Amino acid sequence: MPGNKYNSNSAHIPNRVERLLRERELRKNSRASLQLNEANDNNRVILPSEHEREEENSRNSFVEKYLEGAAAARALNEGHEKQEARPLRQRLLVVANRLPVSAVRRGEDSWSLEISAGGLVTALLGVKEFEARWIGWAGVNVPDDIGQKALTKALAEKKCIPVFLDEEIVHQYYNGYCNNILWPLFHYLGLPQEDRLATTRSFQSQFSAYKKANQMFADVVNEHYEEGDVVWCHDYHLMFLPKCLKEYNSKMKVGWFLHTPFPSSEIHRTLPSRSELLRSVLAADLVGFHTYDYARHFVSACTRILGLEGTPEGVEDQGRLTRVAAFPIGIDSDRFIRALEVPQVQEHIRELKDRFAGRKVMLGVDRLDMIKGIPQKILAFEKFLEENPIWRDKVVLLQIAVPTRTDVPEYQKLTSQVHEIVGRINGRFGSLTTVPIHHLDRSLDFHALCALYAVTDVVLVTSLRDGMNLVSYEYVACQDAKKGVLILSEFAGAAQSLGAGAILVNPWNITEVANSIAQALNMSPEEREKRHRHNFAHVTTHTAQEWAETFVSELNDTVVEAQLRTRQVPPPLPNRETIQRYLRANNRLLILGFNATLTEPVDTPERRGDQIKEMELKLHPDLIEPLTALCNDPNTTIVVLSGSDRATLDENFGELDMWLAAENGMFLRLTKGQWMTTMPEHSNMEWVESVKHVFEYFTERTPRSHFELRETSLVWNYKYADVDFGRLQARDMLQHLWTGPISNASVDVVQGSRSVEVRAVGVTKGAAIDRILGEIVHSKSMTSPIDYVLCIGHFLGKDEDVYSFFEPELPPDNIGLPRSKITDGLKLPGERRSSLKLPANKSGSKSSQSKTQRPLPNPEKKSAVNHNGGSVRWPSPEKISWNVLDLKKENYYSCSVGRTRTNARFLLQSSDDVVSFLKELADASSDFQ
Repeated sequence: MPGNKYNSNSAHIPNRVERLLRERELRKNSRASLQLNEANDNNRVILPSEHEREEENSRNSFVEKYLEGAAAARALNEGHEKQEARPLRQRLLVVANRLPVSAVRRGEDSWSLEISAGGLVTALLGVKEFEARWIGWAGVNVPDDIGQKALTKALAEKKCIPVFLDEEIVHQYYNGYCNNILWPLFHYLGLPQEDRLATTRSFQSQFSAYKKANQMFADVVNEHYEEGDVVWCHDYHLMFLPKCLKEYNSKMKVGWFLHTPFPSSEIHRTLPSRSELLRSVLAADLVGFHTYDYARHFVSACTRILGLEGTPEGVEDQGRLTRVAAFPIGIDSDRFIRALEVPQVQEHIRELKDRFAGRKVMLGVDRLDMIKGIPQKILAFEKFLEENPIWRDKVVLLQIAVPTRTDVPEYQKLTSQVHEIVGRINGRFGSLTTVPIHHLDRSLDFHALCALYAVTDVVLVTSLRDGMNLVSYEYVACQDAKKGVLILSEFAGAAQSLGAGAILVNPWNITEVANSIAQALNMSPEEREKRHRHNFAHVTTHTAQEWAETFVSELNDTVVEAQLRTRQVPPPLPNRETIQRYLRANNRLLILGFNATLTEPVDTPERRGDQIKEMELKLHPDLIEPLTALCNDPNTTIVVLSGSDRATLDENFGELDMWLAAENGMFLRLTKGQWMTTMPEHSNMEWVESVKHVFEYFTERTPRSHFELRETSLVWNYKYADVDFGRLQARDMLQHLWTGPISNASVDVVQGSRSVEVRAVGVTKGAAIDRILGEIVHSKSMTSPIDYVLCIGHFLGKDEDVYSFFEPELPPDNIGLPRSKITDGLKLPGERRSSLKLPANKSGSKSSQSKTQRPLPNPEKKSAVNHNGGSVRWPSPEKISWNVLDLKKENYYSCSVGRTRTNARFLLQSSDDVVSFLKELADASSDFQ
């Protein structure tokens, strides 16, 4: 990467993988040391062993252990902070839609808190590397101040911080946009089917409520944020939150994790707010998903919808990288393994074995939801019974269907449908004493569930689309004795983790699932053992705690990586200083690019650009007045140096008094004069026709691509073509060019981010500057050297030698071409250089001929070209024996527009910033005069 040479650091810095490996080893050593200390230290602050035994008795007390221990851990940390003046552990602000507790009001200023344990709470249990604080909605509407203060105080003891949302916001944000728009879309159910017109009308108000709710979460985070904290945002409810947080504090460490699938870009693009949501998430430093597929879909959406650059590390936008990676969540496997030893669970196991003696037990544990594939599962079981009558009295399916969203008509319809199918199958294959399906519309407590897992022979997970599905993990953790078989939907995220040991199925294929049931029930003990061993090893090593530690570790490292990248990014152009030195200079030279510098921005944050506008370059209308004012200053010379052809520059700048350098400086004219060429007289351009045929062929084959035929180059642009197809076509084109039309031609191939250019060898903007300066000095009859240069442009890497051309001081490790090669290697015949040198200036700039002073080249043997293509001789100037440039380093400003990987000294983000700066410069110049 051609980093900014003025901010480079030669010291070796460990790369990202090295840092993460070291961090992983430190975590392992720390965990081992902690376990040893806990075994030997009876005075530790963690809850005593009798509480640990209580933890095995109920899920609620298990979570309570974590939440109640927060105050003790906080006291311990505060004590260390006082002694060592630094926190013992890094603070982690976990921001989720719901807090891990549910609040019930008992009086005006009295609240009771009930544990509502979830996967996220479980994931952070036992993690010692950081101190977690929870921020979220408590699940109740609290309109009065007294109630809010009392609830805040009660939650503080649990290390929870509430966000208070009123009923209208909850209805529009949570029930509306989150559950009615985002959730179905992310699970491939599409936008609501019923009453689409009403949904379309209410969409905007729901999205406004969504943004407002996210801002309310951000306000609470900002209120409690301390420097050094890590903020971890969770799920689709808070996609707007990273942007809100970064707007408040750009240095805040922000991670965002999605617990659902992320759909294909073709699905996501149907969302009206698609671009705004993607850009909001990209404000985070690290974006995490359960599987690589979801991460790939997200990157694809950013490239196809926003037009950004996807990389193996994530998504890059104007040099800023948002890291995107997969972090498969796990469970606390030790908790399930320990639970099997609890007497209460052992009793449950005995009861279940007696109840289903002589029959194989199959199990399904799901929320009663459209995405869980419960009807498909039951129909597949019916087909299995049809085709395998011998098993009808030897197998039973236990289906636990936990009710959810019971007030929604679609879910009520699903419940009725499942009950109907179960009743029909039981009526068909059941008897007076046994039925093949036991269906429960309720949840089970933790111990009963563990016992059920332990006695089950086959678990069926038939999700039609699922973020992860941890039922499969829980089952494997409880099966170390029985070695049961897992049948797992390939559409569940867990399939990528447990696929080797499970039987993967397509839940839509009823026959395939039925055959898999038969395979599982008839599987040999040896094969069950092998499959289980593989899955058990994964479940016990990829735990929820490891997931949380890994994400936070990578988030911390991502921030470090971003800081290293930032060191190589030039600082913003100092407008005030640049203008002040401009005003004090006697002879000024302004070199300006055209495309993406003086044109209107084509791409906006909301949508990708207009291809027609980009193909027809137009000067930004707000620049006509300031450019006119600057051109009228006799001490200022402006050159527009562009890759565009002569006609384009004439059309946009013909009315202004400035110099135009077309096709990377190969054609030059003062707007009051005629075009002249700076090309060598005997340039071989025979390759143009054959390259043109290749470009035409690939343009025909690549929809929405186009090519430009210029006099000294050809450019093929595929920015608006399909991203992946365009890259494949570009690779194919380059292979064909190098082996055919240009294999022996004197040409350079210049690759842009989404373009391919073939130009005559040695044609660069920097190479043309020497000749352009000679013509300008001769034409204006300059008698004093140029003492101020401002160079602004959105140039390709090959053309950035224009920045280094004027550089008074080049560091010894300069990445670009040496100065002597730029100037001396491209002399035209008849060039003369004066041996006269000016003394070194006080700024310490070098006075060597190749650096600070630039002698005037003699532009003999150059020809002028009129608009009709004819050429006339350009009169030879008198011999001049003074230096063209007397440039001190503080009077040289090179500035890249929108390209952070640059050799320029400074940076402007977009052409809008260029417009603002030139307006400011023109106003200051007018006032000064």
